[in-house]
Amino acid sequence: MKIVLDLKVVMDTNVFVSGIFFSGTPYQVLRAWQSGEFELVVSQEILDEYKRVGESLGEDRPAIDWKPVFNFVLEHAKVYKPATLKEPVCEDPDDDKFFACALASGSKIIISGDKHLLKVSGWQGIQVLKPREFVDLYLI
Repeated sequence: MKIVLDLKVVMDTNVFVSGIFFSGTPYQVLRAWQSGEFELVVSQEILDEYKRVGESLGEDRPAIDWKPVFNFVLEHAKVYKPATLKEPVCEDPDDDKFFACALASGSKIIISGDKHLLKVSGWQGIQVLKPREFVDLYLI
């Protein structure tokens, strides 16, 4: 795996929780971050969503302890105050928080499988990459 220095990445909640509760490419992305291959950037709103969704999935899957990974995020992810967006970016306004965080942090990459985010990939120079695309472009 190649290490890309100074690579700041916003990870959508679906990728984060999939990396914890399921195997596959989201798990590979999460492990690469934990190994220091890129910097995860978040906002408080993203952290809140990670926690809410993690708790919900954790209730359905009690054999998987998601809290150590979440605590690792709290300790190691860089938290930014989100940029103020002048107008909505995504069809689902709840997804705008990922672009607001990317703008504030200077990140040019959001990792997501969300169709609303993927549809506006390229906005303000921010690419939305599916987990497999991110792995192929930056980790292999």
